[in-house]
Amino acid sequence: MTTLLVALTAVVAVAAAIRSTWSPCGLSMLSTITPIGESGRNHRYSSTAAWFVLGAVLGGATLGLGTALLAAGVDALDPAPSAALGIAAALAAVSIASDLKLGGFRLPSHTRQVNETWLDQFRSWVYGGGFGWQIGVGLATYVTTSAVYLMIAMAALTASPVIAIAIGTGFGLVRGLAVFVGHDLTTPERLLALHRRLDELLPTAQRAVVLVQVAVLAVAAGAAWGPGPSVALGLVVAGVALVRQPRPATRPA
Repeated sequence: MTTLLVALTAVVAVAAAIRSTWSPCGLSMLSTITPIGESGRNHRYSSTAAWFVLGAVLGGATLGLGTALLAAGVDALDPAPSAALGIAAALAAVSIASDLKLGGFRLPSHTRQVNETWLDQFRSWVYGGGFGWQIGVGLATYVTTSAVYLMIAMAALTASPVIAIAIGTGFGLVRGLAVFVGHDLTTPERLLALHRRLDELLPTAQRAVVLVQVAVLAVAAGAAWGPGPSVALGLVVAGVALVRQPRPATRPA
C-alpha cells in the first residue's frame, strides 16, 4: 500500500505541475522567456531556459525539503498504510471541493507575481534561475489548483523524507520544462497563437486536474475501505466534477 500511495502522489504532482502552467506566472513565463524575448535582450533563449529549468528543479527540491520535515513527523506517528490511504482519500475530497468551489469553499491561496523588473536589472542566469525557483517551489506565486496542497499532504503521508524530496523535485522539474513549450516562438504572431491556444485549453486543463484527483480519491478509498464505498464515492464525485465546470482563473491586468 505504501507503493500505491507513492504512485498516487506522483500522479497528483504531475497533474498539479501541468495545471499550474496556466497560472498567471506560468503564462507570463511563456511570454517572457522565449526566443523572441531573449533575442531582444541580447541573450540566448537556450541558456536562459536551461537556467529556468535548473531554478525550477531547485525550487521543487526546496519544497520537497519542507515536505520532508512533515514526512518525518508522520513517520514518527507510524500510521498503518490503510490509515494513510484513507486520510489521502479524505484530503483529495477536500481538494476537489476547493477546485470546484463547492458552496463557495476555497482553500487559502495568495496572488503574487514574479518581479518582471528583474529582466532589465539582472543577467539572464539570475532572472532565469530566480524565476524558475519561484515557479518550482509551488507556493511562492499563484496557486491555481488545490492539487498542489494535496501533493504536499500526500508526500508527507508517505512517511519518507526521501520520497517527499523526490516528489517535490519532480514537481519542480515538470513546471520548469513547460518553458520549452515556447521554444519556437520567434515571431509575435506565433506568440499570440500559442496564448490563444492555451486560453482554449484552459477549461480542459481545469477539468482534467479535478478528474485526476477524483481517480486518486477512488483508488485510495478502495485500498483503504474496500471497493464498494470507493466506487460509490468515486461515481458521485466524478458526476459532480463533470457537471460543475470550474470557473476560469482570472488573469491580473
